[in-house]
Order: sequence, then structure tokens, then C-alpha cells
Amino acid sequence: MTSTAPQPSYPRPPATALPAAQHHIVTESTQFLGVTKPISLAGPTPSEVELTKMLVATMRENGLFESDEEAQKREMVLGRLNVMTKEFVKQVGMRRGLSEALAVESGGTIFTFGSYRLGVHGAGADIDTLCVVPRHVSREDFFSIMHDMLKNEPDVTELAAVPDAFVPVIKMEFMGIPIDLVMAKLNLTQVVDGLDLSDNQLLQNLDERDVRSLNGSRVTDGILQLVPDVNEFRIALRCIKLWAKRHGVYSNVMGFLGGVAWAMLVARVCQLYPNATASTLVSKFFNIMFKWQWPQPVMLKPIEDGPLNVRIWNPRIYPADRQHRMPIITPAYPSMCATHNVTQSTHRIMLEQFAAAKDVVNSIVFGKGDWNKLFTAPPSFFFTKYRHYLQVVASTYSRDRHLQWSGMVESKLRQLVLRLEVVEGIELAHPYMKGVDRNFVITSDIEATGIRSGTWPARGADSDEAVAAAEAAPDQRVLFTTSFYIGLLIKPAPRPANGGPAQKIRIDLKQPAEEFQHYFVDWDKEETKMTIQNLKRSALPKDVQPTAPQQATSTTAASKKRPAETPQDAAKRKRTDTPTPMTENDTDSMASLPTDTSSVPAMMQIPGLS
Repeated sequence: MTSTAPQPSYPRPPATALPAAQHHIVTESTQFLGVTKPISLAGPTPSEVELTKMLVATMRENGLFESDEEAQKREMVLGRLNVMTKEFVKQVGMRRGLSEALAVESGGTIFTFGSYRLGVHGAGADIDTLCVVPRHVSREDFFSIMHDMLKNEPDVTELAAVPDAFVPVIKMEFMGIPIDLVMAKLNLTQVVDGLDLSDNQLLQNLDERDVRSLNGSRVTDGILQLVPDVNEFRIALRCIKLWAKRHGVYSNVMGFLGGVAWAMLVARVCQLYPNATASTLVSKFFNIMFKWQWPQPVMLKPIEDGPLNVRIWNPRIYPADRQHRMPIITPAYPSMCATHNVTQSTHRIMLEQFAAAKDVVNSIVFGKGDWNKLFTAPPSFFFTKYRHYLQVVASTYSRDRHLQWSGMVESKLRQLVLRLEVVEGIELAHPYMKGVDRNFVITSDIEATGIRSGTWPARGADSDEAVAAAEAAPDQRVLFTTSFYIGLLIKPAPRPANGGPAQKIRIDLKQPAEEFQHYFVDWDKEETKMTIQNLKRSALPKDVQPTAPQQATSTTAASKKRPAETPQDAAKRKRTDTPTPMTENDTDSMASLPTDTSSVPAMMQIPGLS
């Protein structure tokens, strides 16, 4: 059994092998990890070892391992953040009346969690970072004093505070490294380096936001303690994460699974096959997840009691917990469901992807393909999958404001998906896993109005260089936009008994649009704007369309079969392709949904699908 002690701050995690002493062969007499006994204790065969070597080589070809130079930069950034945290605590302490000596002794430190702490981060990945402070520091201090310190730091860019998030966070890039910084206040007068966050007693007298912030680090360390072979776990998890991103199912905010949830699924498979090599774990992963009897929960350990009077996941007691479609339960106290965002549509999409991946991996195991086959999914496959889409455009004139505004719209988009799922006539609402940024140097108010409603100028989005130059010019304006997309699978229209043409389907989008709009009533409608449009596939902006036709998936049986885009073609496509302006003819069967939902038509008509 692997024992991985909680790390006190921000060490660089090993990206490849661990010391041999941390690898233990699990036998019948060994105490097993997990809530059930292992399925198999068999060790790897020579062919499985070779398959794993091939898997690692393929992941290297796909850029999953960062360079030593980037790793050193990450260590430098985390070191500077740790120094800033101590200075932040010191400044707050002196404002509270502490002497300088006591303010310095109050300490403060940072921990990492998520993919970086797990040792599975890749080049360009963000670092989830936890700032732990003593009790005299408030969350308001974090979003004011700490935020201002970061704002005044020349190496910090793209700074955005999201204090109202489920886990309040400051997002930034520090020396080009993306950072998500959260804060937790402990009921201690001093927070020293080397603090052990696994102690449940530390959670006493904390508010829910502090507990949630702390649990990011506690859960990550718990996962590492509950896998029998950390090295094989890391290789398998890197593989699964790459697959999930390539196939558009890696996004907690959009209703799919986030990094921690994928890590717990892989860790559970490691527990069931404790002596297996990574290639076998990947194969077993898809076969098990395809057959898993959801909503049976995935757990790495039995749910434990603790010192807090807090709610712990329990579907027998809480009706809301019974509604979780794909429950994956965190191993740290208090146990929570990491996948409460999963919707009916995203659950179905993930099961379809599990089924397809299962067949691909089985063919690789039997020598009928290489590992690239698992990762091959053109970036534009989502935009060929459906006949109808919703385009949600968030726009502002301020770069800093837009980071907040687009993040707010993104965080609520799942609510629109939930409302679309219950609209009569809609079988599935599939959110794209990320927003598409397009920025424009404005030439006229008319152009700005058109862009804010999703009608892109023929020239397309302006380059970063042109936008930066316009921002520096006093007589020019820049409009920042982020577009989110939802694919709609419409239920087939019923055909008359006499064999006549299919009837038109009437779908009411007014109510979900109005209800979605209510989440943003407190935002300045002049400064921040959001519009929702219905688009046929042919009217999608050019920069999200493939350069070559693709074959539609099984969920669009009505679509014509087309040859798949090759990876080489996908690599040639640039995001700066000129978007196609929407025309009236392109949307003749779908009603446009403006921000002012009072003018949204009650019904839209979609021709019957054969």
C-alpha cells in the first residue's frame, strides 16, 4: 500500500516514477484499499508492460509532460506566492492592531491541490493553489488587500476575482502560469509551514466556504493515499484526462467531470486492479465505467463521521442527494459529491463516450491500433454533431470586467441546459466544454450592436496585437466577447398515420431564456450584455466549423455521412478564421432570442426531422 504524506506547501511533484519503496505488490494477505476487495491481483504481463511504454511515448508526443524550464518557473511562482501570502497576513495583522513581530509570527502559507499536486499536470496547465491564513484575516481582506497586492505585481496578468463562486477564487496568470487561488481561514492564531491539513479538528468553527476551500487540498492528498501504486495511477490518469479533453467531456462547470472527479474514478479502478500496469488500468477503466450501475456511487473509502455539524452526502436522508445522476464521493471528511453538476444530457453524452472508448481500447489491446486512436477527436466534432445550436454571447468593453462577466455567464450556463432539458421537443442539450473568445476593434456603434447580438463582421475577430494597440489608443474602443454553444438534439417529429409529411415541432424557448436571464439582473446592462441565438449548423461561425466535412455521430442519424477530418487538417485550422455572418435565410426555422426576453417569441418552429 502506498503511503503519501500530505505536503506542507508547494513541492514539485514527480512527473514520472516514484522511489521503488513506494511500490508494493498487493496479495491476499495485504490489507486492500477501497470499499470492496480487488477484482484481480494479477500482475502485468510482458505485453501489458510494452503497451504501457507505448502509452507513455504517445502521451509525450501529445505534449503531456512539461519541460524542466517550465517546472522551475512553476516552483518560482509558487515561492513568490508563498512570500506574498505571508506579507498579506502581516499587513492585515498590523491593521488589526498587532505589533509587527506578532503580525509576522502569524505566518500564512500556501498548498497546492488538483492536477499539480497529483503530479499529472501538463505543459500550460493551471495550478490550483490554496492560501491558508490565521483567524484574524477575513475573506474580504483576501479579495481587497491580497487582490490589490496581486494587481500591483508586474508579473501578474489576467487578474479576475470571483468572490461569489461556490468556492470563491482569484484567477490570474503569474509569469505566464495560470493560477486559481482560493483562501481558507483557520481558527488558529498562527499558520505555520508544515501544517498537516488532514487533521479533521482544523475544520471546527469554520464557515462552509472555508471548509470547501480546504477540502481541495485534503481530497487531493486523500486520493494519493488511497491508490496502491501512485506511478501507475498517474500514467493512467494522464491518459484519461487527455481522452476526456479531446472528446469534450472535461468540464465540471458545464456539467461534465472535472479533474478531481476523473482522478477519483481512475483511483477506484486502481483499487480494483492494484497490481496492474497503466495500460491495463486504462482498458479496465472504460469497461467498468461503461457498465457501472449509476447512480450507484463511486467511493474510495467508507464515508466517515467527524467533529462538525455539517451535511455529509447521504441519499437516504437528503432528497437532493438522490437526484445525483453520477455520484462520485470525495474521500476527505466531510464527504461530498464532486459531480452534482452532471445533468441528464451530460450523463448520456459521457456514457456514449465511455462505450466508444471501450471499443477503441479493446482494439488497441488486441493489436489493431495504436494509442493515438484513443485520443483522435477533431476539435470541431461538436460543431458537426447537431442540426441546431444555441449561441450565448457575453460581451463588455473592459478586459478586466469581461473576465468577471464571461466567467459569471459560464458558471450559470448549466442552469440554461437544465431548463432546456425539460422543454417539450428537446431530447438533449449538449454544452460545449469551453467558451470561444473573439475580440473586436470597434469601427461604429452599428457594428458593435451587431457583434453584441452575435452577428460577426466579415473581417472576423481582430488579432491580439491589434486589440492591444487599440486598448492603448484613447480614441478607439475594443469589444470583448465570449461565446458559449449548446447543441440541441430535437426529438423526431411524429408522422401521420396516412404516411404524409412529418409535422412541424413547436418548441417554447421563451421561459428557459427568461429564467436564465434572471441570474444576471444585478449586472449593469449597458456595460455587460448577453444575447442568445438559435443557429443552424450551416450558420455557425466559420472559426468553429471544420475545414473538411466530418461524419456525423449516432445522435444525428438524420445528418448526412461525411468523411472525418484528419488530425493534419485540424492542426492547420486557426482560431482566427473569419467568422461567417448570420443571415436571415440561415435561421428561417429558428427564432432569435435577444437579451430583452420580453420580445422573445413564445414558440419557434422546427421542420419535422426524418
